[in-house]
Order: sequence, then C-alpha cells, then structure tokens
Amino acid sequence: MSQKYPGGFITKSPVAPTSSAASGMWTLDQAMQLQKQGNWPSPPPTVIGQAFGGGYYAGQIGVSGVATHYLVVGPVASAQSTLRYKNANTDTIGASSVIDGPQNTADIVADGNSTVYPAAHFCNNLVIGGFSDWYLPAKNELEVCYYNLKPSTTSNLTSPASGINANAVPARASNYTSGDPAQTSAIDFRDTGAEDFALDTYWSSTENTASTAFTQDFPNGFQFGANKYPSYRVRAIRRVAV
Repeated sequence: MSQKYPGGFITKSPVAPTSSAASGMWTLDQAMQLQKQGNWPSPPPTVIGQAFGGGYYAGQIGVSGVATHYLVVGPVASAQSTLRYKNANTDTIGASSVIDGPQNTADIVADGNSTVYPAAHFCNNLVIGGFSDWYLPAKNELEVCYYNLKPSTTSNLTSPASGINANAVPARASNYTSGDPAQTSAIDFRDTGAEDFALDTYWSSTENTASTAFTQDFPNGFQFGANKYPSYRVRAIRRVAV
C-alpha cells in the first residue's frame, strides 16, 4: 500500500535499511520506529571520539586525501587485548596492505588458526554492538588512530619516518613534530579516560618482513617492524564507507 501526498506517494513498505543506507521514501513515524529498533543508519560522525557504529569515531582514511571510510575503534573493555601477532617469526601469506585491514585480517585468518595467529583471530571473532566486521587495523589505519586519539602529552618521535601517511585525510607527507599530533581532545581517550589507548605498543595487521609486522607505539608514535612472536596490545576496529 501507499499513501498519497502532494506531488507523489509515501510507500508503506519501503526497502529495508542497512547499517549505512536507507532507500525509498519513509514516513517520519517509520523512521523513528526503526531508529528505536536500531535499524536506521546512524548520521555521519563529526567529532573525534564520539560514539558511532558500535565503538568510537577515530577519523577517516582514503586515497590521495579523499576520504573513503570512517574508522571506528572498538570499546576498550571488549575490543582490546594483549596477544601475539603469530606464534612464530615466519612468513604470512598476504597481509601486506598498509590500508586494507579487512583484507589483511582475512588473509591472516585463512593462513592459520587462533593458536597460530591470536591477534587477528581475536579481532575477527568479535561481535560488538551488533557488528561482526571488526578487524586488526592495517599500519596506516592504526596511525590515524594514534594521530587523532593520542592519549598523552608525551613528545612525538620525529624520526625515522613516523607520521608520514598517504592514506590519512588529509594525507601527511612529513614526519611528526614533537607536538603534532597533540594529546587528543576526546576526553575519554586521554590517558585518564575510560577508552584511552594504553601507553604501549600496538600490533597492526601489516606484515613488514617475513619475520616481522608493523607496530605503533602509543606513547610517542614510533612505527617499527617487530618480531611477530612477542605479545603486544591489540585494539580491534571496523570501517564504514563514507
């Protein structure tokens, strides 16, 4: 059925919405009911650290400075752990992208079970806020999280190439300065907040060499390739298309 209104009709059975889009024409009552049920797309995030998509908005990634996705950091209580990248310092098939964390994670999961790859399986197995597409962030995705959600006032490492990120929005072609990035303005993500990144080293999903994978230090932004065997922090994220 449909209801006539000046200039057209409002359908009584429009196409069901997804988490990121709704098509067709909707009555206000229909939209409000779906919002209450959690079945209406959330508005795009505008403030770093705001609740969004099962976690918290961490910024955008893209290509040539043009945004393609919003990044969503999972809640610290359920999306963070301390785990090994791999149980041996040996090669991983795939997992080479600096921007495509979902594909890296899929490649890692396909290459071995959770005993072999604890960090990626931890992220891949999460269901938070009704979302099951969590993953271990790629190197440049993790760097965006640091840049926008830096927990402390510690000076940043200014060399070697820590801070250069072609996938940041806007893209960054220079190293950090001691004060840029500054401590995040998102209160909950500061080092006294409930959702802050630990002042510790975090795994990315991006392999560096056959025996190492990229990490990021959240005290000072240092990016480096670490042996896969040690246990470091892990924080799952997900992405939403812009």
